[in-house]
Amino acid sequence: AGKWCTITDAPDFDPTTDAEALYNAMKGIGSDKEAILELVTSRSNAQRQEVVAAYKCSFGQDLIADLKYELTGKFERLIVSLMKTSAYHDAKEIHDALKGVGTNERCLIEILASRNNRQILEMVAAYKDAYGRDMEEDVIADTSGHFKKMLVVLLQGTRDESGVVDADLVEQDAQDLYAAGEEQWGTDEAKFIMILGSRSVTHLRMVFDAYEKIADMSIEDSIKNELSGDFERLMLAVVQCIRNVPMFFAKRLYKSMKGLGTADNTLIRIMISRSEIDMLDIRECFRLAYEKSLYNMIKDDTSGDYKRTLLNLCGGDDDLAGEFFPEAAQIAYKMWETSAMTKVQLRPTVRPAPSFDPAADAQALRKAMKGFGTDEDAIIDIVAQRSNAQRQEIRQAFKSLLGRDLMKDLKSELSKNLERLIIGLMLTPAEFDAKMMRKAMEGAGTDEHSLIEILVTRSNEEILAMNAAYKNAYKKSMEEALHSDTSGFFCRILVSLVLCLELADACNAESDEMELKFMSILCTRSFPHLRKVFQEFVRCSNKDIEQVIRNEMSGDVKNAFCAIVRSVKNQPSYFADRLYKAMKGLGTDDRALIRIMVSRSEVDLFNIRKEFKDTHDVSLHEFIQVETMIGDTSGDYRKTLLVLCGGED
Repeated sequence: AGKWCTITDAPDFDPTTDAEALYNAMKGIGSDKEAILELVTSRSNAQRQEVVAAYKCSFGQDLIADLKYELTGKFERLIVSLMKTSAYHDAKEIHDALKGVGTNERCLIEILASRNNRQILEMVAAYKDAYGRDMEEDVIADTSGHFKKMLVVLLQGTRDESGVVDADLVEQDAQDLYAAGEEQWGTDEAKFIMILGSRSVTHLRMVFDAYEKIADMSIEDSIKNELSGDFERLMLAVVQCIRNVPMFFAKRLYKSMKGLGTADNTLIRIMISRSEIDMLDIRECFRLAYEKSLYNMIKDDTSGDYKRTLLNLCGGDDDLAGEFFPEAAQIAYKMWETSAMTKVQLRPTVRPAPSFDPAADAQALRKAMKGFGTDEDAIIDIVAQRSNAQRQEIRQAFKSLLGRDLMKDLKSELSKNLERLIIGLMLTPAEFDAKMMRKAMEGAGTDEHSLIEILVTRSNEEILAMNAAYKNAYKKSMEEALHSDTSGFFCRILVSLVLCLELADACNAESDEMELKFMSILCTRSFPHLRKVFQEFVRCSNKDIEQVIRNEMSGDVKNAFCAIVRSVKNQPSYFADRLYKAMKGLGTDDRALIRIMVSRSEVDLFNIRKEFKDTHDVSLHEFIQVETMIGDTSGDYRKTLLVLCGGED
């Protein structure tokens, strides 16, 4: 592990001198935090243990107790944790996760899914020594169901580490997992537990590849479909750690700083426990997944001595390089391959209502709008729980039975965001897209992000239908509108999207020529084709296509190309990110929120929900609830969004 860590043994190390330096830093009034921080983060854990011993010999005091007394807050927790051995640090984290009200399941998952046999056995021994209790008994007392069973299996520390692989058993395990999940009603969780809990890493990687061929989807997607709650989270963590431990930690670090407030416990735990194992790999994966260095993320998200200590543990800033380490290039190559092989089952959250009666719905809507006051609940219940095709039948019935225009009635009865949302649902997808394109282009500034999002993520058929709807509604073609409202390369990209291996060479061309070349490939080729192209691009240039676009291009052109790459990588994840940005930050971007919730509810909103949860560690449902609280006094807008969202993850 040595060469991938950021903290190594200090040369010319003298524990007694260090102990004195620490003693002096804490003597007198106020402590010299700078000196403590520099010393502690430039020694390896083994050396810190010698300093603890030397401190006791020289001053007859407990160094950890003195540090606790002198320091405060997160900085104290970080420095004190650095002074413990990794086994005792893990044991304390597990102990803290189990004691008190409510269990911190995420902490249990992270530690038990990512440690090897030796680390687990040492941690169990340290727990016994520190708390005089049996870790397994405590875990059993505090958890339940399949989640508990899997934790107990992991606690045994008996995963096969021989590295011997039996091809027949690989095939058998893949078949067994398929039979235990996707193939039958209900899931045979015991099979998942047995195979994922005991087989070797090399073996399981091959099982996952074989599984993908049988099931036509990744093992992760199957787990998301078949399991739920903490058990689902634990199994996904195990799979991620089997595939790639540094990537697992990169994701955990990202989540600890993204989302609502910083999860400092997680941040401290990972930075400490990985600094002497694989922090360089984690940094590399972090940049690969989030187009931002871990260093900069920590810098933006923390402050003071706490921040300085974390940055020391992190080591350097990877945003300066722009190229992959060889290891990361292989990971990127593999990521493209996985995304090329996986056929994601698109799952909507809104389906056609059974025993549907358009005439009855039309009457009910009329009743909800007649007389004084409007019955918003009745409107929401009907509109948000019918498919778009059914809503079109209701529109028709409203006209033929009551001689009225349903859209006009709704507009006069509802207001603000609720009105925008309900009207958006009543339009056909093509009419809605055309209207959203129009909104993005009218008024003072153009909303480039919306134009990009719509044009990049729609299929050819959808774009043709939207063109026709646009022409019908606004009496001019969308192409003309784009020409008059956008300019230069950006305009050409959008127009070529509307009209529906050369990349490595393109990178070396002059910038105009490069943009043309990129445009000719990115805007015309199919997604499966582009996945292959991006994969080959990694192989022949050792660069990430997205990194190149970010470095070489700017403004809207950059945003458009990046959106295409992100959509090709993982479209539900692209939308999850757009939803997050629409609600986070200053004030909610309701237009974007409405657009995505309406346009994806019958396509893949379920997949988007899963990606949202996976990236931000909070469910989309919960996030909408918290983030739309402020502007939405009646709660009807929020209620409708939550119905479309479909459920809590």
